[in-house]
Amino acid sequence: MAERGNIIVVDDDNEMREMVTEFLSKAGYQITAFPMATKAFEHLKAINDREGNLDGIDLVLSDIQMPEMDGIEFVERMKKLSPEIPVILVTAFGSIQSAIEATRVGAYDYIVKPFKLAEVEVRVGRGVQVRHLKMENQVLRSEVQRGWSVGRLIGKSKAMHSVFELVDRVSKANANVLITGESGTGKEMVARGIHEGGPRANKPFVAINCTAIPESLLESELFGHAKGSFTGAVARKRGLFEEAEGGTLFLDEIGDLDMALQAKLLRVLQERKIKAVGDNTYKDIDVRIVAATHKNLSEAIKDGRFREDLYYRLAVIPIHIPPLRHRKEDIPILARFFLQKYGSANHSPVKGFSAAAVEKLMNYRWDGNVRELENIIERVVVLSSKEIIDAQDLPIAGGTDSVEEFFAGAISSLPTIDDLERRYIKYVLEKTGGRKEKASQILGINRRTLYRKEREYGFVDGNPADESDLMDGSEELVRGAEPLVSTTLSH
Repeated sequence: MAERGNIIVVDDDNEMREMVTEFLSKAGYQITAFPMATKAFEHLKAINDREGNLDGIDLVLSDIQMPEMDGIEFVERMKKLSPEIPVILVTAFGSIQSAIEATRVGAYDYIVKPFKLAEVEVRVGRGVQVRHLKMENQVLRSEVQRGWSVGRLIGKSKAMHSVFELVDRVSKANANVLITGESGTGKEMVARGIHEGGPRANKPFVAINCTAIPESLLESELFGHAKGSFTGAVARKRGLFEEAEGGTLFLDEIGDLDMALQAKLLRVLQERKIKAVGDNTYKDIDVRIVAATHKNLSEAIKDGRFREDLYYRLAVIPIHIPPLRHRKEDIPILARFFLQKYGSANHSPVKGFSAAAVEKLMNYRWDGNVRELENIIERVVVLSSKEIIDAQDLPIAGGTDSVEEFFAGAISSLPTIDDLERRYIKYVLEKTGGRKEKASQILGINRRTLYRKEREYGFVDGNPADESDLMDGSEELVRGAEPLVSTTLSH
C-alpha cells in the first residue's frame, strides 16, 4: 500500500503505542514511535535544524499524560517549532478538560479513551489531509510569486504564460492596447497588469464600461462638459480623460460604442487633444488607452458597426485572453486562490478541495469563465461549514452536457440512424432520471412507444411487446426526431 503520510506516535504505554503503530502502518502510514514527548521533540528539532523545515512530517499523535513533558507543553513547543503540523492528543475520559485546554494552545484535535481504531484512522486522515492542503497552499503562494501571475491575473497554462510575457513587454511601452476575450476572462485584470507594470503605475488607472452609461451621457463622461452646456450642467465637469492624466484610461466593451462617439474618440487618439461638451477650446492630454471587448470587431467592421480606422488605432498591440475551458490547467490554482481570498475574508473553516471536487471543477464548461468560477467558490466558502469541499458541495453540473455538445459528440463517429436513436433515448432517460412521462414528452412520443424502444435496445428486460403496447406506438422516433436534430444542430 502506498504511504499516506508520515506520522509521529508518542505514548508511554508500550502496549497502546504498539497497537496504534501497527494499525496505522497497515492503513498505509509511515510511523515513527516514541515513548516520551521529550524524545519525540528532540527528534523533530534535530530534523528541523538539519533540513531547515519539517515538511516530511504530516501529523503527531500523542498521549496527553506523560512523564517529563505532558501533551500541553508538547503542543506549545510544537507551535513554536512548526505551527503547521497538526497534533492530535489522546486523553482519558477524566482528562477531557486538559485536552480542551490543549486545543486552545494549538492542538488540532483530541481523542478520548477508550476509542475505536476506526475513529483514530478518520481523525488522523483528516489531520493529514489538512496538513497536505496547507502545504499545497504554501506551494501555491510561492508559485504565484514565482511567475504564475501578472498583477491580479493568475494562470499556469501555456496560453496564459504567453499573455504574461506579452503584458510584461507592452507595459513598458506607450502604445494603445486592445484586449479581446469572452466576458469574465479577466480583461480588466490584464489592463491593470499593463498599467501597474509600466512607468505610469503611480498615476491614475481609470476604468469605464461603455455599455453601463447611456449614450447621451457617455460623451460628457469621457470628455467632460462646460458649465451651462446643457440642462443640469450647473458647473464645469472634468471628464475621465482628464481624470486619467498621466495614467491609463481603460475603455471596456469598446465594441458597443456609438458610431458618433467612435469618430470623436478617433480624433482624440489622432490629435491627443480633447474638447469638453459645450466648450470651444481643446486641451492636450497624456493618457494611455487600453480598450477591451468581447465582440468580434472584424465582423462589426464588415457590418458597418465599428470604424476600421478606429480599430487600427486601438489595436496597435492586440492581446487575446483565451476562455477558461481552453486552459483547464488554470482551474485548480484559480480555485485555490479564490478559496484563500474568500476564506480569509469570511473567517470560513474551509481549507481546500477534495480530489473529486477538483475533477468536477476541471470538467465543467465555465461559460462565465473566471468570473463564474470566482462566484461559485465564494458561494461555497461562505455557505460551507466543512474544512474540505467535496464534489457534491459544488453547485455545478457534473460536466458539459448541453444538447449541442451531445449531438456534436454523437455525429462525430457518423453513427447509423438506429444508433443515434438508441443513444439519444438513453441520454434522455439518464437526464430525466428514468422518468418515463418526462422522457416521452422530451422525445415527442407516447409512453408505449418508449417502453417498446427500451425493450428493443435492451435497456430493460421483458417479453416482446403485446398488441396493446404496439397499438399506440406505430410512429417512429426517428421520423419525429429529424426536425429536432436539424434544429438543434443549426443553432
